Amino acid sequence: MTDYSEEQRNEPEAPESVYPGSFTVSSENPPSFAITVTSEAGENDETVQTALEFTFSEKYPDEEKYPDEAPLYEIFSQENLEDNDVIDILKLLALQAEENLGVVMIFTLMTAVQEKLNEIVDQIKTRREEEKKLKEKEAEEAEKQLFHGTPVTIENFLCWKAKFDAELLEIKKKRMKEEQAGKNKLSGKQLFETDHNLDTSDIQFLKDAGNNVEVDESLFQELDDLELEDVEDHPDYNPAGPGSNSED
Repeated sequence: MTDYSEEQRNEPEAPESVYPGSFTVSSENPPSFAITVTSEAGENDETVQTALEFTFSEKYPDEEKYPDEAPLYEIFSQENLEDNDVIDILKLLALQAEENLGVVMIFTLMTAVQEKLNEIVDQIKTRREEEKKLKEKEAEEAEKQLFHGTPVTIENFLCWKAKFDAELLEIKKKRMKEEQAGKNKLSGKQLFETDHNLDTSDIQFLKDAGNNVEVDESLFQELDDLELEDVEDHPDYNPAGPGSNSED
């Protein structure tokens, strides 16, 4: 009779030797241990990582009595993995467990996870390259658009023309208003022609004010204070010149 408990005790030896710094015993009964698997470094030294815990049931790995029994497993932590990456790893574990029912499989499962993580790192590199190419393409398209402009179609031409006509109409309305306002404004001559009271308004104001009109005499100078030259003393004076009352 095969001693499956002995197999359970010996099975962790292989993964522990491969992942010595990442192997931790969680429980003796039932046998349970955790392993952290890290991918190889990518182009920019980035890595992805996942930590899995395996637990053996009493029936594992009894191929004769319990051929459908597999160890229990779960992912309890991860680094730099997307949700869909975690789902893919769980699907991979389920597939590998089904293919290896009845035999010890922990090392096989860990190897499959390791290869999957390395694949994900390569996908990250590919994804970055695709994103870089996409950005370059978008930049080229933007530059072409800048130099070539927007292609004229019937639709965008009609849209532009409607906007242009509306703006032109507003300008015409504004100009007509300004011209109308200019026509309604009377000149000084027109004011006197339309209102004859304006030419006598100042005189009428003085009559109405009577002696109450105040004049600031300081604004005026005495004639004696003004330095006025005698016209006859001026060197350019010509008694026979224009404006003279002398007779020939």
